[in-house]
Amino acid sequence: MSEEVPATNLPQTEKQQHARGVWGWWHGTPLYLRILAGVILGVIIGVALGERAAALAIPAKLVLRLLGALAPPLILLAIIQALMRAEIRGKQTLRLFGLLLVNTLVAIAIGLLVANLVRPGAWAGDTPPPAAIAKMTAAPVDPLSQFLDNVPKSIAGPFTDDGKVMGVIFLAVALGVAMRRVRYHELRTVDDLVHVGLSTLIVILYWVIDVVPFAVFGVVASIVGVKGFSAFAALGGFVLAVITALLAQTAYYLLRIRFGSWVRPTVVLNGVRDALVMAFSTGSSTATMPLTYACLREKVGLREQSASLGALVGSNFNNDGTALYEAMSALFVSQLLGGSLSLDQQFMIVLTSIAASVGAAGIPEAGLVTMTMVFNAVGLPTDYIAMLLTVDWLLDRCRTAINVMGDVTVSCLLDGKEPEAGAHEALIVE
Repeated sequence: MSEEVPATNLPQTEKQQHARGVWGWWHGTPLYLRILAGVILGVIIGVALGERAAALAIPAKLVLRLLGALAPPLILLAIIQALMRAEIRGKQTLRLFGLLLVNTLVAIAIGLLVANLVRPGAWAGDTPPPAAIAKMTAAPVDPLSQFLDNVPKSIAGPFTDDGKVMGVIFLAVALGVAMRRVRYHELRTVDDLVHVGLSTLIVILYWVIDVVPFAVFGVVASIVGVKGFSAFAALGGFVLAVITALLAQTAYYLLRIRFGSWVRPTVVLNGVRDALVMAFSTGSSTATMPLTYACLREKVGLREQSASLGALVGSNFNNDGTALYEAMSALFVSQLLGGSLSLDQQFMIVLTSIAASVGAAGIPEAGLVTMTMVFNAVGLPTDYIAMLLTVDWLLDRCRTAINVMGDVTVSCLLDGKEPEAGAHEALIVE
């Protein structure tokens, strides 16, 4: 037998891996691979168990309950922090927010138009939508249902008159453990207080994201076991519809750049391609911000103020791809349920999507977090968001790239129709 290597002799990174074991391996595996594995295992188990797989949808209900509880305070603190840290620069800043609002409204309009024309929710045919999440067999589910009832639906829920003591305990434990990571952070300003609060909630959110692959496994197994593969035709149509809408939004951006700035669209695409690739690969417009700014300054040749306002300040408020996705998701689920949203309800989606998307760039998996608010605004059951978990990892990267492209477009429009002296010539020389 080979002698076991003492942990003390391992390099630092290997010592950490040695200590964490399976937990370290889990975190070391990219999220999209974990979700893909959940989809594959869910199909296999769903086929094997049949209708008995219905109870496996419980993890998805738990994830959605937790996301719904985290969404309001996360969005509140994210918006507060974004507004507190934004650099106000007079008329340019007012124009910035005007451009951001117009782009977001156009994105939502495109999303709703494509969803109304394609109607991907109707692709499931006459078969009613998978009700595995709602239809649970009474025997094995009752104890777990009681447990789920004690998980807070909102942060303030446990402190209301009808709040449950167990909810207070859940909340206290989660916040207590999460705040251990920021317990030494000094509080000298209001900004520090907001930062600590937001950082604490994001730690908890990362825990929820860690169990998303298990939720995907459960919801796929329950859908396949109870209803077969018919629902996945509708999901495929939804993916195609979202990508079509995102491409239409990209075309809108390029037209805006062509007629509203001095830069040519081909030059912009060539100059910021590294930022777009990074946005797609990381799924984070926040992590891409420095590269976006560098590309706009060095490869596109925009002025410093225009690049910083659009890529750095604007990215905290600009989430066109996320707003488009959430609007289409709400319409898709309503179609799955055999109905359609009225114009009043679709207008409510527009308002809620705008509010939910503002400041959400710094929140991991922002689309899933804020979607619960959009669904609640028009009375849609949030349980059906679980179906979208199976394709969200791909669409999240697509809409993040669109978010970054929106930042790029705003920067180009802010730069105007005349280049900075010497900028155009420098690009030609390169």
